Amino acid sequence: MRPGHNSKRFSWLTIYAVGYMLFLYAPVILLPLFAFNSSTIIAFPLSGFTTEWFTVLLNNAALGESVENSLIVAVSTAILSTLLGACAARASARYRFPGQRGMIAFIMLPLVLPEIIVAVALLVLLMQLGLSLSLWTVIGGHTLICVPYSIAILSSAFHGLDRSLEEASFDLGETSWGTFKRVTFPLVLPGVISSLLICFTISLDEFIIAFFLTGTDATLPVYIWSQLRFPTKLPSIMALGTILLALSVILLILAEWFRQRSAKRQGVEASAAGGFL
Repeated sequence: MRPGHNSKRFSWLTIYAVGYMLFLYAPVILLPLFAFNSSTIIAFPLSGFTTEWFTVLLNNAALGESVENSLIVAVSTAILSTLLGACAARASARYRFPGQRGMIAFIMLPLVLPEIIVAVALLVLLMQLGLSLSLWTVIGGHTLICVPYSIAILSSAFHGLDRSLEEASFDLGETSWGTFKRVTFPLVLPGVISSLLICFTISLDEFIIAFFLTGTDATLPVYIWSQLRFPTKLPSIMALGTILLALSVILLILAEWFRQRSAKRQGVEASAAGGFL
């Protein structure tokens, strides 16, 4: 193939990639622009620079309660999802049993189902069981949709784990629990942390299931939706969205860093074990 043809193809791919990124993230860039705009009207041209809308957030009691509720839900969801995901990922990586593929596919089903369908189904189920809506129902719904993400992250961690390390531990007289605590868990710990961060971020930002399953204690996304009816609240919502955007980006970067660290660590350990054996 001619060099000029490769160069032309690369330029078109670059243009496409840049255009796609602008189309995808341009609306997000508007958040900090209007969050620091002094006007209450969300429109161009900008009136001036101000940090007033961030100060308004500090004096909002309802916002504080919704943030507290969201943190409770997100932390609980992250822990439960990671525990369940670790069990499923460990089982799929180490054991073979009848119906394994079907069971894993069924667990991963919430990834492809529309969230509103999941939310309505859960709401109908809870009503039929006579259970009242609360933060616990939101935690259950968020755990349902976060477990597949946890499995996807932890499966790579457990599949990348060299079995010879565990076998060496057993040969030295260590028990199954001792091997897991001293060998397996330290190696997959970065993947566990990555799963916790991803599940926390998903739960913190999730709206549809929280909207259907929350009771009187609103989570942060539900609170934001309720404030959109008031035009004068939009600048402070923009400021809050900017904070959430920055927090989400930081958490996702940390999660990816821990995931890559897990892969590198397992590669180093596997090389060392191969040299030792």
